[in-house]
Amino acid sequence: MEPAGRPARRAVLTGGLAAAAATAAAVLSGCSSASSPKAVTAAPPEPPSTPKAAYDRLMAGNERWVSGELEHPDRDPERRELVAQAQNPYGVVLSCIDSRVAPELIFDTGLGDLYVLRTGGQAVGPVVTGSVEYGPMTGGTPLVMVLGHQRCGAIEAAYKAMKEGRALPGNLQAIAKALQPAYEETAKSPGKDPVDTMTRNQIRITADSLRANADLGPLVKKGSLAVVGAYYWLDTGRVEVLSGAPS
Repeated sequence: MEPAGRPARRAVLTGGLAAAAATAAAVLSGCSSASSPKAVTAAPPEPPSTPKAAYDRLMAGNERWVSGELEHPDRDPERRELVAQAQNPYGVVLSCIDSRVAPELIFDTGLGDLYVLRTGGQAVGPVVTGSVEYGPMTGGTPLVMVLGHQRCGAIEAAYKAMKEGRALPGNLQAIAKALQPAYEETAKSPGKDPVDTMTRNQIRITADSLRANADLGPLVKKGSLAVVGAYYWLDTGRVEVLSGAPS
């Protein structure tokens, strides 16, 4: 046993070795930082400026979603800082509120890429239509997509209520009222799956209405805007284009 008041020899050696190791690690870390250049973040690609280019980028993202080969673009701190002061989205997507149909995910996009509006069954009214018009009319956004989907609960509820002649509770009735034109078309020719038929009718009616309205119509006519109607398959993740694909 060592005399009282003097550190044990083993403790001294252990402490010395630990201090030396820490010093060496700090030196090596400093050398590594000094010799390794800072990673350079590649500049993001310019947003598409034509309907065809915007459509192609959007659909390429959906192909990545289907295959699982995702790039998760525009989702890092650098992108957040880049778009903090200004944005220039290349598309507008009007889709359903369904939790399984998130446009930013199914098109593999990120911050500043899309304007996204979501209502039950893609129901529209003046506020929704004005929100769709915002990008094309104020910033030249070249693409609008109306995106319905397989097994839409909002459309199923509206279809059953209207068929049975009853109102939905609360403000859900406002959704049913907005979907009435699609229901009336479906009642004429319901097909094997009336809910799916009504979903596709709602996509078509909404896309046609946006394509021909007083504000977006002239942009479509001169070729600076495309309004696409599309249907999302929950089972596969694939977006099926029904109308309006730019060539």
